[in-house]
Amino acid sequence: MGGWQFLCLEHVRAFNAGYNYFDGMSVDEIHAAQSPMAGWVQDMVRGKPAFTIGDPHELFSGKGPARPKPPPGKWAAPGDAKALGALGLDRNASPADIRRAYRALVRRYHPDSNGGDRSHEGKLQAVVNAFTHLKSAAGYKMESNKT
Repeated sequence: MGGWQFLCLEHVRAFNAGYNYFDGMSVDEIHAAQSPMAGWVQDMVRGKPAFTIGDPHELFSGKGPARPKPPPGKWAAPGDAKALGALGLDRNASPADIRRAYRALVRRYHPDSNGGDRSHEGKLQAVVNAFTHLKSAAGYKMESNKT
């Protein structure tokens, strides 16, 4: 099936006992195959090892796929977009917008505002976590000093 053999453990052991990877190789070829650098070549341009055995995505060459950059805006740190989304805001939100949205959502979801109903606790916790994250973000600190 596709050039593969499916064997039980007993037959795998018998196959491996009779298998010699180095069969038909010269002494120099065996030494090269046992070298710690086997499969690697020296990149003469940059002077560092480069992976040579099937690197179609150039993961080892340093040229790998480009990571997506966040859209321009003051809220570009990891987690900012998720936190802004929890508050119902976009990347153009100011610190005043964040405070306003936080206060409104806390009033909406807090059990004291809902007659003791704790069914919105998860949403309240998400809002508090989002506000805490954004308060510590660079965009919040830079703008809150201006206002």
